[in-house]
Amino acid sequence: MSFMTVALGGLAATAVLAFATWLASLARRDASLIDRVWSLCILAAAAMYFFLLPPQTAPRGLCMLLIATVWALRLSVFISWRNWGHGEDRRYRQIRERNQPSFGFKSLYLVFGLQALLAWVVSAPFLAGMSAVRELNMLDAAGIALALFGIAFESIGDAQMARFKVNAANKGQVMDRGLWRYTRHPNYFGEACVWWGLWLMAAAGGGWGGAWAAVSPVLMTVLLLKVSGVSLLEKDIAERRPAYRDYIARTNAFVPGPSRGKAP
Repeated sequence: MSFMTVALGGLAATAVLAFATWLASLARRDASLIDRVWSLCILAAAAMYFFLLPPQTAPRGLCMLLIATVWALRLSVFISWRNWGHGEDRRYRQIRERNQPSFGFKSLYLVFGLQALLAWVVSAPFLAGMSAVRELNMLDAAGIALALFGIAFESIGDAQMARFKVNAANKGQVMDRGLWRYTRHPNYFGEACVWWGLWLMAAAGGGWGGAWAAVSPVLMTVLLLKVSGVSLLEKDIAERRPAYRDYIARTNAFVPGPSRGKAP
């Protein structure tokens, strides 16, 4: 089976899952359902590559598929739990308001089609790594270690924030404990580590032939820093929550580092 056929199989997998989620969103009037399944779209693409590619790629492919499964299920379950009972996320409500009338139909390409395409692009390390035939090596080990570190880092950060929010005594306060003392977005930093780790595995298997898959971690890092992550969340937060301004002054935005001073 040709490389292009396998790649298109991954795109088909993300598109089918996104389309099914779109149908569910029409019934529930909730376009933010895509957030719950986006990681599963990437997992679907990775699984498609694994089963379409020849058996000799299996050792590295199996390692990558296991990492994808742990990452995707953890993120999907966490987002579903966090958003349960809250209705459509305000970001999607704003998109809905800007694209009336007929947002239901428009969301097929504005939200779900776009997310399916992004998921396919982000799945590039799986395609590159699973199609490579080199034996597992030390670069793979480094990639596995970085990806697992990223999963653990973002999981701990999410758990710490969840515990902070359920404590009524913390209402109105800024979370600056645990990993959040060293970076304002440990979940985003951990996420970036996952994709750079998977890219290392792609490069380990394909050498320069797998280097093209760097499009995935580069895209994810840009999204996390400049588009849907840090920039979007902090666009006006200092105005809405003055205490956050001090938190920004003493805490790194992304890469963990020592806190610059004490909390007031």
